[in-house]
Amino acid sequence: MLGSLPYLLYVFGMALLIGGCATSYPVNPPIAKIDRSTGYRYVTRATQFKDKENLVVLAFSGGGTRAAAFSYGVLEALRTMELTGPKGIKIRMLDEVDVITGVSGGSFTALAYGLYGENLFDFYASSFLKRNVQGDLLHRVLNPSTWTAWGRSETASKLYDEILFHGATFADLDNGKGPFVVASATDITSGARIGFHQGIFDVLCSDLNAVPLSRAATASSAVPLAFSPVTLHNYGGTCNYAVPAAFAAFSDPAAPATPRPAARYLAHVQDLLAYEDSVHQPYIHLLDGGLSDNLGMRGILETLDNMEALKSVGEPTPLDNARRIVLFIVNSRSTPKSDWPEKERPPSEIALLIKATGVPIDHYSYDTVETLKDIVARWQTLRRLAASPAFVQNKDPATAKLLTTPSVDLYVIDVSFPALKDETERSYLNNLPTSFVLPPEAVDRLRAAAATIVRDSPEFKRLLKDAGATIAISPADDAAHALPEGR
Repeated sequence: MLGSLPYLLYVFGMALLIGGCATSYPVNPPIAKIDRSTGYRYVTRATQFKDKENLVVLAFSGGGTRAAAFSYGVLEALRTMELTGPKGIKIRMLDEVDVITGVSGGSFTALAYGLYGENLFDFYASSFLKRNVQGDLLHRVLNPSTWTAWGRSETASKLYDEILFHGATFADLDNGKGPFVVASATDITSGARIGFHQGIFDVLCSDLNAVPLSRAATASSAVPLAFSPVTLHNYGGTCNYAVPAAFAAFSDPAAPATPRPAARYLAHVQDLLAYEDSVHQPYIHLLDGGLSDNLGMRGILETLDNMEALKSVGEPTPLDNARRIVLFIVNSRSTPKSDWPEKERPPSEIALLIKATGVPIDHYSYDTVETLKDIVARWQTLRRLAASPAFVQNKDPATAKLLTTPSVDLYVIDVSFPALKDETERSYLNNLPTSFVLPPEAVDRLRAAAATIVRDSPEFKRLLKDAGATIAISPADDAAHALPEGR
C-alpha cells in the first residue's frame, strides 16, 4: 500500500512523535510437532480441488483502497458470470476460484472473501471500501490512550479487526469451504517473502490457526515509516521440521544437476531455512508485502517452476490432474502524471524517498509478469516440438527428457489499467492515489473498470473457446447493506 505523499508526511510525523512507545501485541503460539495433514495449507484443502480440470487463481496486488476496490470488482464480475460447458453443465465462474493471493491493499479483499464468502457482497463496498479508514487510523494514532499499549501497526490491526474481521483467525479460514487464501508480507531483515499459510509457519514451528486475520492484513500493508513492523515470534528448530521432498531431491549433492526451473523455488526455501536458528533469530519483523512481491505472484511462479522441474525428473506434482491453470493477475498499479520533468527545481527529499521505493517495485512487478509469460511461451514451444513429426519419428530419450513439460495449459489474464480501452476512464484511474480513503465515486468506477477489463480480455475469451464454454452475464447485485455486528 505504499502511500500517497500527504498521507505519509502526516503519519510519518506521528511516527517520530510516538516511535519510542512500548508495544503490546498478540503472540503467535508455538507447536511441538508438525502435522502436514492439518492446518491451513493448500494440501489439506486440495481434496476439494483434486478432481478439477481447471485450477483458477486470482492474484490481488497492492495499492491501498484502490487495490481493494479493483480486486473486489473482479470478484463481482466473476460472480455475475454463468458458464455453460460442452456437456451443458452450468457453473458460476466465481465458484471455480481455487486460490487467491493478496498483497497489501489486495490482502483485505482476499482475506475478507475467504472469511465471508458470498456474504461479503452484502456489506464490503459500503462498510469498508467507502469508509474513511485512513481517517480512523489517524484518529487512533493521535489518541494518547493508545500510545502506551499499542504500536502503530497493532493499533491498525485492532481497527481492522473491529471494522472488518471481527475476531476471526486463520482457524476460521481453515474450517471454511472457500478458496485457499494467502496474504504475504516482507521480512524487513532478510527481504524474504512470508506467506501466511501453515507451510511457512511450519518452519517457524508456530500455529497459524491462532493468528488473527487482522494481523496478516496489517503486516501485508504495513508501509515503511508510516507503520511499525508487525512482529512474529520464531520458534524454528524446535519441532523437527523437515524440508519438502522436492527440495531434498534437488539439493542432494549426489543427485544429477538441479533442473534450472527449480532455482527460484530453491532460493525461497533457503530463505525460509534460515528461520530454523531461532536462538539467534527469535523474532521476525514484517512490513508491506509489496516490498518483496507487489503482485502476489512470486509464490505462483515458484509453484510453476517446481512443477516443471519435478516433471523433468519424472516426479508427480500436486497439480497433475489439472488440464488448465487460469491466472487472473489483478494489478492496480497507477501511473499518475508527474510535473517533475517540467520543473528545474528537483523534488523534495520525502517525495524522492517515496518515488525511490516505488520505482523498483513497479519494475520488479513488470519483470514478474514477463517471467510468467515466458513460462507460458516456453511450455507451448516445448510441447509443439515434442509433438512435431520430426521428433515423433526419431525419438531420442535424452531429447525427450529435455522436452518434458507439465501437461497443462496456462492462461494469464491481465486485469490492469492499461487493459482498459476507454482512455478517459484509464486516465482517471491512473491518477487515483494510494491511500486508505477514496471518494465513493472512485470506488464504484474501479469496480466497474475491473468488470469491463475481465469481460473484454482476449485471454479470457481464448479460455472460454478452448474449454468449449459459453458465458451469460447475470444482472449485477448492487446490495450495499451495513455490516452486521459480529459475524
